[in-house]
Amino acid sequence: MRNFDLSPLYRATVGFDRVADLMDRVLTQDLPQPSYPPYNIEKTSENGYRISIAVAGFTGDELSVEVRENALIIAARKAREEEERSYLHRGIATRAFERRFHLADHLRVTGATHADGMLHIDLVREVPEALKPRRIEIARGAAVEAKAVEAPSEEA
Repeated sequence: MRNFDLSPLYRATVGFDRVADLMDRVLTQDLPQPSYPPYNIEKTSENGYRISIAVAGFTGDELSVEVRENALIIAARKAREEEERSYLHRGIATRAFERRFHLADHLRVTGATHADGMLHIDLVREVPEALKPRRIEIARGAAVEAKAVEAPSEEA
């Protein structure tokens, strides 16, 4: 149940639609987040990140990694076994899953590796030059000259 009305936010802001949509989505989610499969998110450098997901029992062909509209989607579907097995105890879960991560702006997936039951997805933040902070030099009072622009004369 949502207790907040975000419609005034839409009327009073320009260009913040994504923020309002994100808040609306978070406030309307009443479902608990799934805990399968377990994962880690680590910062590997100043602008680098790695998501590691435990995918024991899955082959590389059964996994898929996709980026769509600022969302990273990892899914796995186990192929049907041809022979029927009789388990005394089955503790390794190989059920199908889909896990989504919402990516920040300018975050790009650079690669994915699958080794030793772990799926590693590397990400890097690439901020465009136009959005990076830049220093503006302040000129001294005597160095600034005002240039007058002559208005075009009206001759009839």
